[in-house]
Amino acid sequence: MLPPMSTQLRVGFEDIVESSRELWTVQTAGAGPRGSLPLTGEMLLEWSSGDLFGLTQNAGMGWDPRELTRPQFLMLSTQGGVRAPDGHPIALGYHTGHWEVGLLMQAAAAELKRLECLPFAAFVSDPCDGRTQGTTGMMDSLPYRNDAAMVFRRLIRSLPTRQGVLGIATCDKGLPAMMMALAAMRDLPCVLVPGGVTLPPKDGEDAGRVQSLGARFAQGEVTLERAAELGCRACGTPGGGCQFLGTAATSQVVGEALGLSLPHSALAPSGQPIWLDMATRSARAMAALRSRGLKGRDIVTDASVRNAMVVHAAFGGSTNLLLHIPAIAHAAGLRRPTVEEWVEINRRVPRLVDALPNGPQNHPTVRVFLAGGVPEVMLHLRHAGLLDLDVLTVSGDTLGRVLDWWEASDRRRALREELRAHDGVDPDEVIMSPDGARRAGLTSTVTFPRGNLAPEGSVIKSTAIDPTVVDADGVYRKRGPARVFTRERDAIAAIKSRGPERLKPGDILVLICRGPLGAGMEEIYQITSALRHLSYGKEIAVVTDARFSGVSTGACIGHVGPEALAGGPIGKVLEGDVVEIIVDRNRLEGSVNLVGHGEKIFGADEGTRVLAGRAPRPDLSPDPDVPDDTRLWAALQQAGGGTWGGCVYDVDAIAEKLKRG
Repeated sequence: MLPPMSTQLRVGFEDIVESSRELWTVQTAGAGPRGSLPLTGEMLLEWSSGDLFGLTQNAGMGWDPRELTRPQFLMLSTQGGVRAPDGHPIALGYHTGHWEVGLLMQAAAAELKRLECLPFAAFVSDPCDGRTQGTTGMMDSLPYRNDAAMVFRRLIRSLPTRQGVLGIATCDKGLPAMMMALAAMRDLPCVLVPGGVTLPPKDGEDAGRVQSLGARFAQGEVTLERAAELGCRACGTPGGGCQFLGTAATSQVVGEALGLSLPHSALAPSGQPIWLDMATRSARAMAALRSRGLKGRDIVTDASVRNAMVVHAAFGGSTNLLLHIPAIAHAAGLRRPTVEEWVEINRRVPRLVDALPNGPQNHPTVRVFLAGGVPEVMLHLRHAGLLDLDVLTVSGDTLGRVLDWWEASDRRRALREELRAHDGVDPDEVIMSPDGARRAGLTSTVTFPRGNLAPEGSVIKSTAIDPTVVDADGVYRKRGPARVFTRERDAIAAIKSRGPERLKPGDILVLICRGPLGAGMEEIYQITSALRHLSYGKEIAVVTDARFSGVSTGACIGHVGPEALAGGPIGKVLEGDVVEIIVDRNRLEGSVNLVGHGEKIFGADEGTRVLAGRAPRPDLSPDPDVPDDTRLWAALQQAGGGTWGGCVYDVDAIAEKLKRG
């Protein structure tokens, strides 16, 4: 609970309704802008009234009327908060990720004006998944993505005179929404500007670990005073996405891998000159694409989507991109990748990046940027023959040409040397060759376990399982009693408890009714972060129909399908059932099965029969706080292909189902 308003705040009726007399002189007409619109007779005869009135509006806002026939470009961003010119907050945003992106907008606008273009700007701010962890706000998180993408698209279409779109975004849902919107603009040149990352504190914990302070304090693993200090300074700088390779950073990586962003733009440190320069050059690129007649459909293709999936695997990225990449492909009118394709790519592509939260050394994302970022990883992938090099990028040239430039560039050499000089870190130990990655013990990114509890599949970020609980053959094996919860708050209470109801080492936490129908497919990082950073947390596994934050680690199996409220067998698990989890991190195979109850072990086949004969748990229900907006989203995305289809609105499929009744 937040503290009450100060008792010293005394506001009377007169303070609210009265104002100073000098304010009561009201002007009733204005002179309007000087000059005249650059109209021609042909314009008056041929243009729509909307296009003509747009010129009037542009002059009314103060732009020089003589410049109103310049090419018009729209800039969209997720900017939030009100920031003074010196950087101090006038009104806070929801998170650092959208706090400074207005500076990128200004830099891009200045370049467009220099190029004799006419820039427009519009904003759709975004929530913070960290801020809403464990709250009802999380039930709006994933549904927000579709809503924001729709609003972005409507804003683009509502400026009919725009000749290109520059999208500036940073974080977990705003950036995927922006990519969906840009991908849908198949007949316009579109460029994505990633909003960068915040720096880690010089003395403290990163923004992922710090989110476990409540659980660690409850278990006596951190003092109140230390928690207050660590919580205060986890964000080393005021702007940018978090310092780890979570969903925000992974989305930036994927945007660049798709070809939508300029080379070496993902993960730039927010607020620094190299970050602002990226916005300037992105505006230049958009104008150049328009002059060359290159459009969105030339950039976002089936081949570029596959490249993005390959780069995602090489980075060890967030499992949330399993939802977002199919959604971007769908928006672009392309075929959505299947689970089988994800499995095939993750079996072929080695993880090459050592970054938070995957380890082993847990470098922050700014070090990944200095080590070479996306193009450096792509150099290794090119050498391994894993990329389509003929795809076009927003640079106006092919990926192969981009990588040739990067390999020989002064920028690459200088930044990698900067990492050595400033942090004493070898860039080849942050972004590794395949041989170096094998020697360092890096394993492939994700596994899709099936079994009698997940017949449609599930997801685990297998590269992030604590290696100390993995057997020598690279297989994680766990069998333990199920602790079943239908509400996240009850699960976190059991984690924080020291009483008999507490979660114990060896338990398997089964959290259900948190999928799309139950809670908007909430992200349960409050739980996974607690288990990651409690001393005994690695001895507990999680199985859920919810999803995870990109910074989650450990034996956490999510996206279980079907979800409990859609009739999935996970909704039949009882307290004391014995659940067995097997994840082979080398072969990327896994299973999650009911294999017993209490002291009796009867195996997976009998477990399948037991589940078939059981009725669903009587306590299955949607969360009572699920908003109607989210219930509508859940129904629409389920009709459009569900979570394995990217949680999208497939209009044709939805319309057909409505027609059939």
